[in-house]
Parts: sequence; structure tokens; C-alpha cells
Amino acid sequence: MTASRRVVPADHYYWLTAILAARGAQVRTCRVIAGSVIVAGALPLILTTSSIGPQTARDRTIAAAVAVICLVVGLLWLRRRWPSRSQSAASVVIGTVAVTAGCLIQPVPLLGLLGATCFAIITAYVAFFHSLRLLAVVWVGVAATLLTLGLRMTGDATLAVVGAVLVTTVNVVVIYTCRTASRLIVTDIDQAEIEPLTGLLNREAFGLRAATLLASRSRDDDRYFVMVVVSIDSFSLRVDVGGEHVGNQVRVAVGQTMRENVRQNAVIAHVLTGEADAEFLIADTFTTADASPLVERLRGAVATTPSGLTASIGVVSTPLRPLTLHPPDEVLDEVIGIATAAMLEARVAGGNQARYVRNPPLRVLGGPNAFD
Repeated sequence: MTASRRVVPADHYYWLTAILAARGAQVRTCRVIAGSVIVAGALPLILTTSSIGPQTARDRTIAAAVAVICLVVGLLWLRRRWPSRSQSAASVVIGTVAVTAGCLIQPVPLLGLLGATCFAIITAYVAFFHSLRLLAVVWVGVAATLLTLGLRMTGDATLAVVGAVLVTTVNVVVIYTCRTASRLIVTDIDQAEIEPLTGLLNREAFGLRAATLLASRSRDDDRYFVMVVVSIDSFSLRVDVGGEHVGNQVRVAVGQTMRENVRQNAVIAHVLTGEADAEFLIADTFTTADASPLVERLRGAVATTPSGLTASIGVVSTPLRPLTLHPPDEVLDEVIGIATAAMLEARVAGGNQARYVRNPPLRVLGGPNAFD
């Protein structure tokens, strides 16, 4: 029996951010990154108050500019929405330039070498989330900083070499650790369950998780099972105009939006239906049959994406307890079918709206199908 082949995620950055969101760690990660950037940017400005820190008007101005730039980048990470890949890469480049400038304005070269350890923050982030190509850009800044400071330490070449080796070693260890951790995450998660473009579940895994959701909630008489089908409006037109790459960007953006706006215990999947459509499935349990707060939050979140997208949404809510007595595959297939029909009705009506079906007469419960 051959081992299953591991599939490398199609978009490393969004795949890892989706995993963070799934684990409830995305907000904390954003705050840590923002805090690190803001603190690192403030250090050169703080050093202007020291007798050995930057003293000239030019250097003080640069220190203030570095602090402001890092504050702006940090605020980007304090927003509710995780930055896009291009915004993240831009943050890395800007941060590299800022750290380089902050180190080179130090009148004492040894102080600049100490500040160069801040590059480890950037390299750790890039090694985990981005490609080696962007990491090479960061290392251009590291090399330029170490070389310039080393040439200024002509009076003590040994100290210059030791400082450069120390900074280099710290960065190499950080890169190795973060790249290894990234690969271990890929190894630990069963790629057979993941739709690699968005990092969400595929249709088969969704069925298994949703079935577990059905079984685990059978003890609560007052709960409702809710199935939501979300389809991006005019998706095929966007693909025709912008190409498959634009379609993939749209799917990734909406997938991230879906993940950010559902509860942590909700089951969410991206179903590949070809280039002509893009659908997302969400299964959850509510204490009420009214799923409109979730649905309106999802619809509003999709509308706020940079591409100005809209979505047609079909929703089914049905008492949970009767469903637990029947085969979960049959229950899910029928409920998804009804939610899909409701989504299509919303699309025909003009899109950017939702259609609700509450307590439909399901065949699995011995009743006629609601859409016969």
C-alpha cells in the first residue's frame, strides 16, 4: 500500500493564515506582529535622547520617520482584517528599509549592530509566511547594514566580525526554525481534507465534519442545524475578464472572509465547481431557527472585500434532534440541495441577497422535498 502524496498548498500565505484563523490564533498573531513592528520602529527615536544616539538634525529626522513608518505598518496589522499577501509583502520591504535606516544612523557602529538584531523579527515572519524570494530581499538589507557598519568599525575589525557573525547566526537560526515549523504544519494536517487554494475543507471532509456536528449535538432539543451555501455573484464574468488568476484571488479573499466571520466551531468548505462558479458551504448549530445575523454578517463582509464582491446566499435551518436518527450523508445531501436551490433563487432575483428555508419537509424524515 503506497503512502498518500502530500499536496503543497497552492497559496502558502493564505493557506497558513486560514489555519491560524481555524485555530483561533489569527487575532493574537496580528497583535504580536503589530507590537513588534511598532516597538522596533520606536527604538531609533528613543535613542535620540541618549548621549550616544543620533544627534544631528538629519539623523533625528530619519529616526522620527522610521518611527512613523513602523507605526503606520503596525496599525495595518491591528485592523480586524488580516492583510492581503501584497500588503504583507509591502510591509516586509518597508520594514527592511526602516530597520536598515535605523541602524545606519547610529553614530556608534556597535549600537547599529545591536539594532540589526531587529532583522530577526522580519526574517522570522517572512520565513514562515512568504517565499524565499522575498527572504532574499530582506537579506539584501541585512548584508548592506552589516557591511556598512563593519567598514565604519575600522578601529576594531575583530569586534566588527564578531558582531556581524552574531547577527547572521541569529537570523539563520530563526529562518531554519520558522521554515521547519511551516513544513511541520503542512505535514501534520491531512492534505486529503484541505482544498489547497483557500486552506478550507473540501467537500468530502466537510461531509465528515458536518456529520460529526450532527451527532455531537443530539442531546439538545432546542438546537437547529443550519446549512449555508454562499456563491459569488458574477464570478464567471470576472474570470472571463481577468483570467483564472483573478478568479483564484477572489476565491481566496472570500474564503478568508468566510473564515473570519463564522464561529470557531462552524464547519466551512470551499467546493470547486469549475471556473464558472465558486461556492462555500457552512454548517453550524443554533439555538434558534433564525440564522439571519450570521448570514447578513457574511453578506456584508463579502461586500467589503477590495474587489467589491457580492454574494447570493441560500440558508436552511431545521430542528437538529430528528436529523440525528437518520444517515448523516442523506441528511446533508438533501439539506445542501435545498440550500443550493435557495441560493440560485437569490441569484436569479438579482444577487447580493439571501433566501431562507426554515424547517423544510425533508424526505429523510418521511416528508416530500421542499423543492419538488
